Amino acid sequence: MMTSVDTDLMRVLADPLRLRIVTLLARETLCTTHLVEETGAKQTNLSNHMKVLREAGVVDTEPCGRFIYYRLRPEVVEALAGQFADLAHTARATAEAHRKRPCP
Repeated sequence: MMTSVDTDLMRVLADPLRLRIVTLLARETLCTTHLVEETGAKQTNLSNHMKVLREAGVVDTEPCGRFIYYRLRPEVVEALAGQFADLAHTARATAEAHRKRPCP
């Protein structure tokens, strides 16, 4: 069965810096200082992007002293990947069945 792709999550991940952050967090849990070093973004800009990722449910936070560590929530990425897999399966079935809507 085809599911629609989560367009809100796609918008969140479409930003190049946020995608870079997600890629970094897939490899390890990092604090803001690490993310600033890795991305070259200004701290305030990075904090704004982290807020978007938190609100979208893509990352979790973990306080550690005066630092906040960020961890990627793999189940969110897996759900999005599953939606794309369903979409690909539907497209393949459509192509194999040669389904097309006739022109008026």
